[in-house]
Amino acid sequence: MKAGNSIPGFALSAEFTRWKQFYNGAPTQSHALVRQLLNSPLVISFYSRHWNNYGLEQLKQLNALQYEIKANGGNLLIINADNDEYLEKLVWENNLSLNFYHDSNNELAEKFRVYSEHDPTWNNYAGIDANVPLLATYVIDTTKHIVFDHLDKSLSGSFNADGILSAVHDAAFLINHRRSA
Repeated sequence: MKAGNSIPGFALSAEFTRWKQFYNGAPTQSHALVRQLLNSPLVISFYSRHWNNYGLEQLKQLNALQYEIKANGGNLLIINADNDEYLEKLVWENNLSLNFYHDSNNELAEKFRVYSEHDPTWNNYAGIDANVPLLATYVIDTTKHIVFDHLDKSLSGSFNADGILSAVHDAAFLINHRRSA
């Protein structure tokens, strides 16, 4: 999916078991409110432990950026295909403060076209032995349109922090402008 596209059928389940929230590496008991997340621009980033250091670097970059995302009027959510102890260990060891959503059957990843049963990840990337979503980051506005997209297919580690923040700021500005009009 690219900027300008809408995501038909985009929805997040309120089911408690799909959500994990961490603060400074420790799990918290609070539960992210779906409506609250979707009432402002949302940065969505797809992650899987199978990406090893590439995935970890992406999480670290997003962790460093999340307060600026919030200050610009947005929210951050990591979409994770794996729901295991590895995530808690990784978050703890790296002192991350992030919200995760478990996409158990890669339904969201398929909607964003970063996962396919017909073109498994292992066909294109050496060292990946599971079919997992690609490392991708999007900003969506409240109308479920993509206003920013980044897909690191070459695994170069590129990350456009300024682009993410600019997209969040612009989308939040439009929301506030509509509310005040």
